[in-house]
Amino acid sequence: MLPLKPLNSILSLRPHPPLLALNGRGSFHFPSSARRSMQVQATIGGGDKSHTTATSPLDRKERREKPVEPGVGVDEGIEVRAVVTIRKKMKEKIGEKLGDQWEYWVNSVGQGIQIQLISQDIDPVTNSGKSVQTYVRGWIPKPSNVSCIVEYGADFSVPSDFGCPGAVLITNLHGKEFYLVEIIVHGFSGGPVFFPANTWIHSRNDNTESRIIFKNQAYLPSQTPAGIKDLRREDLLSIRGNQHGIRKQHERIYDYATYNDLANPDKDEDLARPVLGGHERPYPRRCRTGRPPTLSDPLSESRIEKPHPVYVPRDETFEEIKQNTFSAGRLKALFHNLLPSLAATLSSSDIPFKCFSDIDKLYIEGVLLRDEENKGVMENLLVGKMMKQVVSAGESLLKYEIPAVIKGDKFSWLRDNEFARQALAGVNPVNIELLKEFPIHSNLDPALYGPPESAITKELLEQELGGMSLEQAIEEKRLFILDYHDMLLPFIKKMNSLPGRKAYASRTILFYTKADILRPIAIELSLPKTHSSPQNKIVYTQGHDGTTHWIWKLAKAHVCSNDAGVHQLVNHWLRTHACMEPYIIATHRQLSSMHPIYKLLHPHMRYTLEINALARQNLINGGGIIEASFSPGKYAMELSSAAYKNLWRFDMESLPADLIRRGMAVEDPSMPCGVKLVIEDYPYAADGLLIWSAIKEWVESYVGHFYSDPNSVTSDVELQAWWSEIKLKGHCDKKNEPWWPKLDTKEDLSDILTTMIWVASGQHAAINFGQYPFGGYVPNRPTLMRKLIPQENDPEFEKFIQNPQLVFLSSLPTQLQATKVMAVQDTLSTHSPDEEYLGQLNPLQTHWINDHEILELFNKFSGRLEEIEEIINARNKDARLRNRTGAGVPPYELLLPSSGPGVTGRGIPNSISI
Repeated sequence: MLPLKPLNSILSLRPHPPLLALNGRGSFHFPSSARRSMQVQATIGGGDKSHTTATSPLDRKERREKPVEPGVGVDEGIEVRAVVTIRKKMKEKIGEKLGDQWEYWVNSVGQGIQIQLISQDIDPVTNSGKSVQTYVRGWIPKPSNVSCIVEYGADFSVPSDFGCPGAVLITNLHGKEFYLVEIIVHGFSGGPVFFPANTWIHSRNDNTESRIIFKNQAYLPSQTPAGIKDLRREDLLSIRGNQHGIRKQHERIYDYATYNDLANPDKDEDLARPVLGGHERPYPRRCRTGRPPTLSDPLSESRIEKPHPVYVPRDETFEEIKQNTFSAGRLKALFHNLLPSLAATLSSSDIPFKCFSDIDKLYIEGVLLRDEENKGVMENLLVGKMMKQVVSAGESLLKYEIPAVIKGDKFSWLRDNEFARQALAGVNPVNIELLKEFPIHSNLDPALYGPPESAITKELLEQELGGMSLEQAIEEKRLFILDYHDMLLPFIKKMNSLPGRKAYASRTILFYTKADILRPIAIELSLPKTHSSPQNKIVYTQGHDGTTHWIWKLAKAHVCSNDAGVHQLVNHWLRTHACMEPYIIATHRQLSSMHPIYKLLHPHMRYTLEINALARQNLINGGGIIEASFSPGKYAMELSSAAYKNLWRFDMESLPADLIRRGMAVEDPSMPCGVKLVIEDYPYAADGLLIWSAIKEWVESYVGHFYSDPNSVTSDVELQAWWSEIKLKGHCDKKNEPWWPKLDTKEDLSDILTTMIWVASGQHAAINFGQYPFGGYVPNRPTLMRKLIPQENDPEFEKFIQNPQLVFLSSLPTQLQATKVMAVQDTLSTHSPDEEYLGQLNPLQTHWINDHEILELFNKFSGRLEEIEEIINARNKDARLRNRTGAGVPPYELLLPSSGPGVTGRGIPNSISI
């Protein structure tokens, strides 16, 4: 509890200005003529006598200490003190400081902030919650031990029959917004009442509505106290929008739109892109911004270009510490300054790497940037671990940190076992599947894509199985596949028509030996059928001479390039970022902030809409970083849409279900998560199941606490509306699919929530924060290939024979392409200093819920995650687990729960925040 200090202010019981009607909230009024409550204006305890009003009939201290007797009238009110916590800006300009002084004066005359306390009890006259109102006066801050946090105290009186407060209405009479952390009301018999806010309070000049802040008690809709029931409904209505109008930066409207803002046909017809969302190209929905259509295409929304911000609801924007430091500040500087500087420096010589020492120079010597226009702009950008710079007169030296994948063993990427290890412990460990049947068939239309049979034969595989028959290998679950054939083949012709892009649809067969070593044994690379070649498929195996050895390297590089594209466009962007956005929108639109499920999900929604908006502006847009850096080019998001259409299912996004679907685990009720891994040394799955089980246990105990009655889930109108909206609006292109889980029981609810929280936390961490550690060395993980593998009858084949290293390097991204994507991967792999990790609580949100049992359950969850961290650290020292330990093998740390700031290759944030 905050200490109560005596105030020098004096209460005034004079009439107050009329309250503002809550426009847009059903004209919800609290007319003074209909109130039994006492409405007072208060001054702030700062010792300034000039800010006091007329003397109260009763001394303030005496009034605080005098016991309240039953039946006391409104003239004998209870003394109450509200402590208002505001977060100020970290860095303020001189003009802003002068503005603060003006605000102090405005508040001193009672014209700055209006506070109205609403009781949980009904006023029988108005049939609304009882109400008292005050104007903050003085607004003189008290010192706080938290940087940039100031606290203000206001005293006022409430009637003795007021009851417990349930909500606060805040009206900001200033000309600019302020950030409200929380309000704590002292003086009621039950102890302090907490109103956690963590929200921007808009100026009345922007919106005349008052903001509603509820106390930290969780209520199901049917449990809502009568006095605040209308406010619960009105608050939800106020943020839903109506599908009309251009959204403004101060608003907090959550609504849905298609991905119709990736194109820029008004700038260049080559930047026209199809709309994602609808029958032809299904896709999850994004947050609506409401900008007008482009002139060239009425279906495409006009763009907001950098550095201007794309609208997201006000409380979804990055906080100042994230804006000014690592992730967000670096992200914006990356787009605005660094990438243009790289382009200016290298575009005149956009050449391939000629030897491996050219790549080594990126880490040893760096790239000297000579862009005079951007001189000195990057001092605040390159502060992460993976990039360092030295600034001299007119020049910037961009120096990359050595990626983890080659730090311990520079040549590990060349080996087959490392190629296979990364399918289990790399940045994309979610595509490997058990080979369940043979021969391998395509599900694509043969009329369009040729014969469905794979060119991989039984005889070819058995040559690589060390005397084991194919049937035995399949029966013993020793054959696995990375299958990108059906996903990529429909796009290969278009992709290969792009300048500097050459790709295949690929299948890779891997064999798990009796020595428990996974290695690739065959790679099939396919091109679209032609009249002269209806089955354009070639199978490669590892050779034992120089020529086949280098060709095998090229085949693996093409597989890695496909893997990088699928990882970025499907597993990373689509399955985490894009699919999470509708859950967040629906949660705000349908679940009151008082709802226990809203409170559970709230930490897992932080910053996601903002980072997704930045991605639409700079990463996945037409002509953006993803198109420039990955093989699919301008068809990247169409490929992502096709994957959503053909592959995405909510019920398969849970970790155990996904592992079983891919054949990487079998059901086993005796195991903690009900599954047993087919390959025990599968670091992503083994660690992931620990995190999954901890989340599931926490969610089940939380849900069980609030939904104890058999019908409590089906009777929760907000919850049912939330789940319906996710299906019918957020993922409406999939609304009729039969696999959507039902929401009838607390078990159904727990499963749904566990999946969402896993996707936002563990799943995203596993496939995001290893991007630079694994992709920062281009030969290990090229994001595109620029040449097909030379065949014996090709003119290029003779050059390949003479200098295979040069042909290999010239097939990789150019120096400019590589340095750009490395810079992006570094930034996307960075943790912000204000990151909130799974199982940890923001110090400013300690009053998030008023429920001792829930707080104890959360502490148990946090303790379990600490235990898991110790288990993972022990696994990384277990010599038997060769996919995460051994000479030159980096430990698998991507699912360690905690981390410091920077590029650490570990840490599970609560939410998708970068």
